Amino acid sequence: MQEVAPGIFLRRGLDADATPDNADAIANIGFIVGKKAVLVTDSGGSLPDGQWLKTEIRRVTKLPIGYVVLSHVHPDHIFGACAFLNEAPEFIGHHKLPDALHIRGAFYRKKLSDEIGAADVGPLVTPTRVIGPEGGTLDLGGRRITLRAHGTAHTTCDLSFLDHQTRTLFPADLLFVRRVPALDGSLSGWLKELGTLETPDAVALVPGHGPPLVTPEAIAPLRRYLETLRDETRLAIRNGRSLDQAIDTVAAGERGNWTLFDSYNARNVTEAYKELEWE
Repeated sequence: MQEVAPGIFLRRGLDADATPDNADAIANIGFIVGKKAVLVTDSGGSLPDGQWLKTEIRRVTKLPIGYVVLSHVHPDHIFGACAFLNEAPEFIGHHKLPDALHIRGAFYRKKLSDEIGAADVGPLVTPTRVIGPEGGTLDLGGRRITLRAHGTAHTTCDLSFLDHQTRTLFPADLLFVRRVPALDGSLSGWLKELGTLETPDAVALVPGHGPPLVTPEAIAPLRRYLETLRDETRLAIRNGRSLDQAIDTVAAGERGNWTLFDSYNARNVTEAYKELEWE
C-alpha cells in the first residue's frame, strides 16, 4: 500500500488472472481519507482481498468507513465489498449495476469459487446508493468527491469519480495501463467515454490495472489499441473475413505492448466483430 497523494492510499493489482494463490488480488484498490470518513476506491476481488484492505485502512486511521465504491460489475473490483458489511457504509454504484449483478452475480460467484475456493468468496454486495446520469457528490469531511455514471463502455455500468483536493480521477477499468483491456460493453462507447477522462480538472488518474497513479498521457496507448481494434475489425468485415479469421489477425501488431494479450485479445475481437458487423 502506497500513499500516492495526500490522503490517497493505493495497492497495485497483479497482472494475472484469479488463482487460489493470489485470491483475485489483481485490481488496483485503495482508499481516500477525509476529516470525517474514509472512502474505499474499489474493494478488491475476494473476501480475503477486502479483509486485507480493511486492515490496511485501520493501520492509517480509525475514522469510519463511510463509502465503498463498486466501480463496475467485474468480480476483481467488487467481490471484496463483503469484508466491509459490518462497517455499514454506503455501497455506491452505477444505476445499471443492480441489473448487471442480477444477471451475472450468481455466475460470477460460482466461477470465482471454482477459481480460488468457495471459502474465499463471500456474499454478493449490491449498491445501497446508485448514481444516475446526473452524477453525485460525497463529502468525506473537507474533501469533496464527485461521481459520474458513464455510458456503456468497458461494461454497461462504469462509474468514475474525482477527488477535488488532489485533482485525482479514478476511472477504474475505463483505463487500463500496460495490461491489455477487456471489452465487455461497447467498443464505440468506450472510445467515446475515453474523452471524458481528459479533463483539466484531473492532473492524475488511477487506472483499474497497471501502475497505480499515472498522468493523462497514459490514456493514449489505450485509445490506440481500441482504435486499432475498431479499424482492423471493420476492415476484416469489409473484406469478408469470418470471425475465426479475424481473431488471428486483428490488433496482432499490439501484442508486444500489453501483458496478458493472448488471454484477452481474441475475446475483444469477438466482441468488436459482433458490434461492428451490423454498422
